[in-house]
Order: sequence, then structure tokens, then C-alpha cells
Amino acid sequence: MSIFMRLAMATPSSSSFCFIILAFALLHVPAFAFTTEELEEVPFSYAGQMGPANWGKLHPQFQECVVGKSQSPVDIITNKTELNPNLKPLSRNYRPGKSTLVNNGFNVGVRFDEDVGVLLVDGKNYSLKQMHWHSPSEHRIDGLQYPAELHLVHRTDDGNIAVVGILYQYVMLIPSSPRYIHLKNKLDELAKDVCASNEQSQVSLGTMDTKLIRRNTRRYYRYMGSLTTPPCSEKVAWHILGKIRDISKDQVAALKAPLNSDLQGQLTPSPASQWPTHSAL
Repeated sequence: MSIFMRLAMATPSSSSFCFIILAFALLHVPAFAFTTEELEEVPFSYAGQMGPANWGKLHPQFQECVVGKSQSPVDIITNKTELNPNLKPLSRNYRPGKSTLVNNGFNVGVRFDEDVGVLLVDGKNYSLKQMHWHSPSEHRIDGLQYPAELHLVHRTDDGNIAVVGILYQYVMLIPSSPRYIHLKNKLDELAKDVCASNEQSQVSLGTMDTKLIRRNTRRYYRYMGSLTTPPCSEKVAWHILGKIRDISKDQVAALKAPLNSDLQGQLTPSPASQWPTHSAL
């Protein structure tokens, strides 16, 4: 599966500009836990005085970034994971829906503007809310970092969060398609504006068909971690797929083109052996 999802070709015209993030307009996950404008407007970075080492000082609600005991991302050491025969295959029942491409400055993602289906975890439905990309990957497996990582972010009605992480490796060439060209044009449109971490630019994508990512998945690693950006809230159920997908260097470049260079960076993953990591085969 290519990192670029299948898109319907009929999309309305749209324009891109940066604006201060408002309540309920966020693509990024912290809006699920904290919806006050105060938190949403706190800028951060991956280097310097607003970098990860100082995230806990940027706002009182960001303390878990410093004192949290189950912080993500992690380096999954496969021979230290516990095979759990009780873990069922990840069941993802997605359907097409209206979507918006969003540039947060530090990553690019897709916000779903209507119900696009659910992830079933332990008998509970988690609604797919958004997906976003990181490059290079935040999680590692046996110390190996990958060129890109896709996060599919889900939420229950009572606020619990589950994320499916998909890692990508480089391949020499992935054939272009009309859908890829369409998304590439939208990414180029986003790249016209450089946003701070408390700003967004966005363009409409029209209807996205997510059926290419709704397949059941048997092999994955599961652990309880956190959001990987402020406020670093914990009790996030992570599911890192064991199958590595393919991506081209051109696709990674397209995903990174709209980003603010001052906000690009990466976190040092914690050893997953610090807390239980279960694997399903």
C-alpha cells in the first residue's frame, strides 16, 4: 500500500492560508483532550528553547511531557515483547468521507469532516478522526528508524484514544497515478504558506476513500503510551503494525514540502522494555 490513500477526483476549489488554531478546528490530537483556546495557541518546536526538553515549561498542562512514565514514541525491541495470544486482529471498518488536508507546521495530515468508520479494540468502537505523517518515523523497531510513519488517530465517545502506526520503507519507484498527482497538487498548495506550530493552513480534499487501509491486521505491537506532541497526554493505546509499507523519496519530499523548517525534528524514542509491549501474530 502506498502512503497516499485513494481519493475521489471531484473536489471543490479551496485556498490555503495560515490562521491561529481555534477550538474544534484542530487536526492534531491534543484538541481531543484539551479544547481551550489557551492550550491550542501555545507554540512549541523540536529544537531550542521550545524544543522537547522544555515542552513541560511551556504550559502547566504540558507537565506530562517531563514527568510522564509512559511517553511515546518507543523503540520496540522485538525479542523483549510478549506474545499475547488473546490479542485479536485489528478490525478496521472504514468508509469514504469528506476530508481536509491540513498543515500544522510540524506535520501534514488529513482531518475527516464526517463519520468515516471505526477501529474495534477490546470490543469498543474508536471512530477514525484524522491521520497524519511524520518523517522520519517516530517509532523504531530494533533500533531501526524508517523514512516515514503514518498515524491513524481514533477516539471513543468518552475520550479514549487509540492510534494505529504504520511504518514505511523506501522503494526505488512507485508508479504515479491521477490520485497521487491530485494529492501532490494539494500539498504544493499547502506549501505556499509557512505556519507556526500554533497555526494551520488547510485545503479541501473532497471525498477520501479509506478502504485501502481498512483491512484486518493480525501482526502488530501494542502498548499504552502517550501523545507524541504537547500536552503529551498518556493512556493512549498504540498499535504499531508489523508489516512495513512502501514509499518513494518523492512522496516523502511532497509530504515535507509544506512544513516549517524550524519545526521539523524528531524525538528520541524510549526503550519499549520499560513497560509491557504485547505482540500479536
